[in-house]
Amino acid sequence: MTSPEEVLQGLYDETLVGNAPRVLELTEEGLSIGMEPQTLLFDALIPSLEEVGARFERGDFFVPEMLIAGKAMAGAMERLRPLLVEGGIETVGKFLMGTVKGDVHDIGKNLVNIMLEGAGFEVIDLGVQVAPEKFVSAIEEHQPDIVGFSAFLTTTMPMFKANLNALEKAGIRDQVIVMVGGAPVTQEYADAVGADGYAADASACVKRAKDLLNQKRSKVPA
Repeated sequence: MTSPEEVLQGLYDETLVGNAPRVLELTEEGLSIGMEPQTLLFDALIPSLEEVGARFERGDFFVPEMLIAGKAMAGAMERLRPLLVEGGIETVGKFLMGTVKGDVHDIGKNLVNIMLEGAGFEVIDLGVQVAPEKFVSAIEEHQPDIVGFSAFLTTTMPMFKANLNALEKAGIRDQVIVMVGGAPVTQEYADAVGADGYAADASACVKRAKDLLNQKRSKVPA
């Protein structure tokens, strides 16, 4: 019989190499021997994905490695999510995400979503080709802490400004933190359009999102 320590080590190692079937198998094994879903998540899956992010930043891992590790983690999350909800696990915050109007790219966005979920965010994904008015109505409906606009094409980057203008017009700009990202996007561009945050990749997005949220919450009077 597998021990809890072996389950955690296995989950860490197999997530790192993106072995999705084995990650799911170990998740089931852990649950079958009475391990808490939180333990599997916080003691193995998240640390492994953080290591993937660190290796990506060092240049030891590339996008394909991040994607397969993310997919392996996503499989385990499918199994754990309902149990975590049942257990009333505290979410870090709510993140609304979408690829802007005119753009159908979603690989980067999907990877960011997986990393955010793994880090404890509740993610609402609006998909691709999301018009400004759809972002506005989704913000009003879901009341997220952070909104993410993703663009993969230089031709769709101006939609960031259109989206921000739509939030201003609806009177909800100050209610949310706005983050932008995507292959052609830079920090300078994010600053120019008036976004609150920018991240170059999925692991940086998680760190930046947490930082921005902590900053915002520390300013709110108790």
